[in-house]
Amino acid sequence: MSEPINVLPALALRGTTILPGMIIHFDVSRERSKKAIEAAMFQDQKIFLVTQKDPQIEDPGFVQLFQVGTIAYIKQVVKLPDNLLRVLVEGKRRAELLGLEQETPYLRAETVLVNEEEEELPQAMLEAMYRSIRELFHTYCAKGGKIGKELAAQIMNIEKAPELIDQIVINLPLSWQSKQKLLEAARLTDRYELLGAILSNEINVLDISHDLQQKLKKRVDKNQREYILREQLKLIREELGEDNTADEAEEFRRKAKELTASQEVKDRIFKEIGRFKITSTNAAESSILRGYIETLLSLPWDKCSEDSEDLKAAWKILEEGHYGLKDVKERIMEFLSVRKLTHKGKSPILCLVGPPGTGKTSIAKSVAEATGKRYVRICLGGVKDEAEIRGHRKTYVGAMPGRITVALQQAKVANPLMLLDEIDKTSSDYKGDTSSALLEVLDPEQNSHFNDHYVELPQDLSEVLFIATANDIQGIPRPLLDRMEIIEISGYTENEKEHIAKEHLIPKQMEANGIEKGKLSIQGGALRKIINNYTKEAGVRNLERLISQICRKTARLIMEDGKEKVTVTGKNLESFLGQEKYNYLMANKKDEVGIARGLAWTQVGGDTLQIEVNIMPGKGEFVLTGQLGDVMKESATAGISYIRSVAARYGINQEFFQENDIHVHIPEGAVPKDGPSAGITMATAMLSAIIDKPVRADLAMTGEITLRGRVLPIGGLKEKLLAAKYAKIKEVLVPKSNKPDIKELDEEITDGLKITFVENMNEVLERALA
Repeated sequence: MSEPINVLPALALRGTTILPGMIIHFDVSRERSKKAIEAAMFQDQKIFLVTQKDPQIEDPGFVQLFQVGTIAYIKQVVKLPDNLLRVLVEGKRRAELLGLEQETPYLRAETVLVNEEEEELPQAMLEAMYRSIRELFHTYCAKGGKIGKELAAQIMNIEKAPELIDQIVINLPLSWQSKQKLLEAARLTDRYELLGAILSNEINVLDISHDLQQKLKKRVDKNQREYILREQLKLIREELGEDNTADEAEEFRRKAKELTASQEVKDRIFKEIGRFKITSTNAAESSILRGYIETLLSLPWDKCSEDSEDLKAAWKILEEGHYGLKDVKERIMEFLSVRKLTHKGKSPILCLVGPPGTGKTSIAKSVAEATGKRYVRICLGGVKDEAEIRGHRKTYVGAMPGRITVALQQAKVANPLMLLDEIDKTSSDYKGDTSSALLEVLDPEQNSHFNDHYVELPQDLSEVLFIATANDIQGIPRPLLDRMEIIEISGYTENEKEHIAKEHLIPKQMEANGIEKGKLSIQGGALRKIINNYTKEAGVRNLERLISQICRKTARLIMEDGKEKVTVTGKNLESFLGQEKYNYLMANKKDEVGIARGLAWTQVGGDTLQIEVNIMPGKGEFVLTGQLGDVMKESATAGISYIRSVAARYGINQEFFQENDIHVHIPEGAVPKDGPSAGITMATAMLSAIIDKPVRADLAMTGEITLRGRVLPIGGLKEKLLAAKYAKIKEVLVPKSNKPDIKELDEEITDGLKITFVENMNEVLERALA
């Protein structure tokens, strides 16, 4: 006969499971649970306790509750502060949750009692269960299980298997998940198997824990034994006069006498050696002192290498090592000339600023070779701890000198060439500001007494030739920038790249890939095609990678196909490098309305921007698209304001701007664009679209616009003119204020380009509108 359905107030438990036979109290805080307890107290004090699957859920429904719970009697309810109820319950019977009759204001559950009639098991099986569980429980208690001795004795006196299993289940400190599994096991055999597995697992955990404690004890005992033996050994050595510390101290003293340093430095080293000698070998201070003395002895205090004074040889090395970079080479030659005349002269602090791959890092090696100096490199990219530059106080555990001191140790002379690579990539955090720590290093008036926190003695850096490199001058703080001579290295022209490839990159990669001279020929046309259609960069790093790829494929042709010589031409280049990656945006074939060509500067060189403008009937909206930055948007706004101010001059009615929408778009919408230099280009394209007059397709322009139509100067002129030349532009409009920049450019860049200087928008429109 099936059990009848009972409808009872229900309480969802979080992180606890109550079993039949358990008497336990718990606290209730949820309003729904409090109302369920009140309803139960008004009836017959019976309540259905069921555990929720996720304790984090605040208001669980039927799906979030386990299907088996316990019908219990409420014994006592006590009100606590903070609106809490403490409830004492006694679990009575397992019950299955069929559904929820209601969820508010409290849970009412439809339940049916779980059939707990014991299956008729043979007496031998019951006896076996009894003995097995009793033995496991005894082992668990003996190994230190969390059950009191008196309670364990009471449980061990139970003589029947069902009662023994239930009592162990109730009193064992288990997780609520394990208790829920035992609650769902209605049959005795199921509860026996689950409990046996749980007890066996707990016994294994206790065994492992005991083994770990034993190993730890042995290790501690071993350390104590070694300490005693060391102390005995030290005593024996002292008796025999064979003290290692004394021997080390004498070795340090001998090195200190031979050291080329001032008396102040030597006195400090002798003082530290004296302290080291009387310090116990086993003491932590001994290793700190040893490290400190070794650092002082390894520094090149007054030891200098002899600089080269052969200016002709130095110039030859610089010329052979790098193509172009005229400013850098001339500055180094000036330094060498002054040094030769005065036999001293302060070393300059140079900062090479330019795009990636333009040879900033590699030129430092050539300068070191030309000057006869030792070369050391410090990479500052990502350094954000001041202690990386100045070192740590030696009282800290694991203290080390800063990177400047470590570089001097590596150089072994006080006048090396020190390259501070990526100086614009330093940053700061709560540990200090790296760029501020570099101020003393790079100030010629201060760096003769540079103080490393670890060394604690002034070091003379005035003889060091510092060369810093950076990609972007904006990333260098102003005080630091003020201490350095800035030499800008702009991107290479196509001709320069071709020279660099022929004279440096191709021979270097042929040697690196084992190709003998004469076995590979890359024709000029192919080289120009690689430069223009396979790379888009200011430097030559990707160009070198592609030459390396050609060399690798050549090596394979020589080895597999037995070819004697490989010639790379413009026609067969695709078989070596695949499809072309870049197609330059060439000048349009015909003049068009609302389309103007601007010039842009990027980190990988110059580029051309095609600005498109459409006029549509509307409500006077002004739309800008193409992922434009704030500065560029402001330039466009200034441009339209200028056009509106001179509308009468071009026969534009003022109603035009209220009755039409103007949409400005710069293609390649996925690429962010910013800067003021497209101002005159956007204004020209907008006016062209408004008055329906085409813009010259063979003309490009660059310049910032003001509200009154003046044209202001811009930067990156060399890269922009190169971009115009690649795009086959015939005439370029440049701000008149940039005239001095044009004079500094090589004829190679300006050759074939008509450069027209403009001061205001009237001049721009006069040249641009066809």
